[in-house]
Amino acid sequence: MAAVSPPVCDFGWKAVDFELSDTEGKRWTLESLRGPSGLLVMFICNHCPYVMSVIDRLCRDMRDVQALGFGIAAIMSNDTVAYPDDAPDKMKALAQEHGFTFPYLFDATQAVARAYGAACTPDFFGFNRDLELQYRGRLDSSGRAPATPETRRELVDAMRQIAATGEGPENQMASIGCSLKWKAC
Repeated sequence: MAAVSPPVCDFGWKAVDFELSDTEGKRWTLESLRGPSGLLVMFICNHCPYVMSVIDRLCRDMRDVQALGFGIAAIMSNDTVAYPDDAPDKMKALAQEHGFTFPYLFDATQAVARAYGAACTPDFFGFNRDLELQYRGRLDSSGRAPATPETRRELVDAMRQIAATGEGPENQMASIGCSLKWKAC
């Protein structure tokens, strides 16, 4: 699979509202997801080797980001006909297996991925309390490799800065991952 990188952060871009169901059937909106410090929206999927290589670190880091007062949503937008490993029942199993502490939402129409300009899995969008984009970077400096004690937790560091100042770091390294799997038109 060819790796894809999203564009750099468009500082101040406002989060687009949406309503999606999680793996339990509960409906979520932007307002119901946001925390007092803001919101982290990430696009992930079940079959992506980039996501699977960081899934344990991702879950650990999401707990730390939630402790900073951010709401979190993971969104799966892939074409589930072409990629059945990403189907809602498989999403539910993945969320349970890894103990997701955040909702895992299904974007069946792919409208949310398009509205956000999501490019790859994983793709992270960190918003401040005014729901202005302040981070669009990678999880950490290790990529798909196992983390070492020296691995910089870039997403957690950025969200900590956003919680404290409302602004993200000026320099951000783009995430890298598999392209979103768009439905045929």
